Amino acid sequence: MKKLYNIFLLILWLPVMGQQTPANPQEQSILITNAVLHLGNGTTLEKGALGFKNGIITLVGTQSDETDYEQIIDAEGTHLYPGFIALNASLGLAEIDAVRATRDDDELGDFLPHVRASIAYDAESKIVESMRPNGVLLAQITPRGGRISGSSSVMQLDAWNWEDALVKTDEGIHLNWPNPYSRGRWWLGEDPALKNNKNYLTAIEKIKSFFENAKVYDPDQTPTHLPYQSMKGLFEGTKTLYLHAEDEKQIVDGISYLKGIGIEKLVLVGGNEALHQIEFIKAHRIPVVASRPHRLPDSEDEDIKGTFKLAAQLTEAGILVGIDVSGRMERMYTRNLPFYAGSFAAYGMDKETALKLITSNAAEILGIEDQLGTLEVGKKATFFLSKGDALDMRTNQIHKAWIGGRDISLETHQTELWKRYSKKYSNSN
Repeated sequence: MKKLYNIFLLILWLPVMGQQTPANPQEQSILITNAVLHLGNGTTLEKGALGFKNGIITLVGTQSDETDYEQIIDAEGTHLYPGFIALNASLGLAEIDAVRATRDDDELGDFLPHVRASIAYDAESKIVESMRPNGVLLAQITPRGGRISGSSSVMQLDAWNWEDALVKTDEGIHLNWPNPYSRGRWWLGEDPALKNNKNYLTAIEKIKSFFENAKVYDPDQTPTHLPYQSMKGLFEGTKTLYLHAEDEKQIVDGISYLKGIGIEKLVLVGGNEALHQIEFIKAHRIPVVASRPHRLPDSEDEDIKGTFKLAAQLTEAGILVGIDVSGRMERMYTRNLPFYAGSFAAYGMDKETALKLITSNAAEILGIEDQLGTLEVGKKATFFLSKGDALDMRTNQIHKAWIGGRDISLETHQTELWKRYSKKYSNSN
């Protein structure tokens, strides 16, 4: 009897813990007027107007006399931004790090290009819903671990399930290049100094063997070899290979080999020492998804503020740059994406250029620039209104957001608690 009682309580509790109900499709055409439009391409429009119908932007311009809209929103004093796009995120793949049963971001094995992050994505994640109040409306959901982690997909962050969330399926495969150096485990009494990794060349040979076998794989053969079959898009130019590498030697060795075997679409993720190989990266026309600025430098003699200057220096060199959100507490901290861009802006970048890191640049890296990333006629109506500068945590106050024209909820567990305890203390007075 007690067991049945517990099940009954669980059934009652689950709806309370679930995510906000996804918004319904757009029914009325809407015109937003008098807002400052941040187009996402480096420019702004004062007193701008933006109209959208059936989830698609139909008007972008200065103050308009257009009246062919069923609802008009006067956004005087607010800022309108494209939805922010998180790159290399593991949102929805793990909920509580300390609870193994909620973690689905890493599979057993080293070479797993056939593992699809999209089908493991939990649209009901409480962490996912906490992204939207900061303007993060889309994310590249990426697996972790192994030498080849798996395949990433682009998802919008207001959905009933993973199928509804999909924007672009299996758009890229993620390769973690081995580290040429290692440190001893000081807690075991080993020398913590940096030294050559004796297994580096062996690890590279395994990568070469896998890629070369995948390149000559016959997709019509039986039985099907899923890992090799999943790699075919890399050699046909329909998929992107994301090379995760931070050290200068990793960057050079990885890019040299992958370009040498015919990988056309290649993106460098991390790239902490990319500044030492700027001309090499430019020559191969490779975008860089730069590590987030809120971290410690990698080496003892590195500029303590170098992590904040990286994006500006790469951009100034003519490299297409995005922001990597991975790292410590990455799922929770992904909500800080606009503030990462704001921090980069404080160290050598114009604010609108910094905005591009998480809008148009991110969309171009993912190959969705024809749909999202900027406020342009014909693109999906995915954007939000903020009462202040969305890249500044002091003024980022989002009060309205749309994904594909759907008026989405900005309520989260945190906002509910804030309202609850605000009432408690106001009543106590």
